[in-house]
Amino acid sequence: MDASIFFKGVAVGLIVAPPVGPVAAVCIQRTLIQGRIQGIISGFGAATADALLAFITAFGLTFVSNFLIKEQVWLRLVGGVLLCYLGTRVILSKPTQQIASGVSRNHITNFASMFLLTLANPGTFLTLAAVFAGFGLVRPDSGYIWPSLLVGGVFTGSQLSWIVLCSAAKKVQGMFSQSKRIWLNKAAGIIIIAFGLFILLSLIT
Repeated sequence: MDASIFFKGVAVGLIVAPPVGPVAAVCIQRTLIQGRIQGIISGFGAATADALLAFITAFGLTFVSNFLIKEQVWLRLVGGVLLCYLGTRVILSKPTQQIASGVSRNHITNFASMFLLTLANPGTFLTLAAVFAGFGLVRPDSGYIWPSLLVGGVFTGSQLSWIVLCSAAKKVQGMFSQSKRIWLNKAAGIIIIAFGLFILLSLIT
């Protein structure tokens, strides 16, 4: 079996985990306010969702993919509402309150929120399907090893991108005083809400 498929999966993971967008905005905000670990955990949730969608595509689970495409309006609605909720929470919270809110709870909520947000974005699945098809990565009758390596590569590439992004955000964290971080927190919340409203408005236009 060609082990290079794993590295092709890594490349796909880097492609589907964009450095800009609502998930990136949330990861950066959490890194600056809650610390790099919480940002990476948020990215881990997104990478896990990417891997799940890659699994659906690579193993040809058409009934699931058809559902994701058919119900994309409802999925976008959920994603938009979730972003507005997350943005509102960010605006109403102060950095000191978020840091003291409990590490164990943050681990779970940070992972789950980004996992659900990524799954609720039909664009992620459609991008994966297009990239897989464009590079000839879906092979029916390829057994289990080929798609498993591909999915593992997608997860690795996606998670790597979030680690790099959060590490870069952490580098600039020291440039902001506590008061500036409060305003930065509010600005991040506004950006996150703007992404959510954009998604919701796209449903009626």
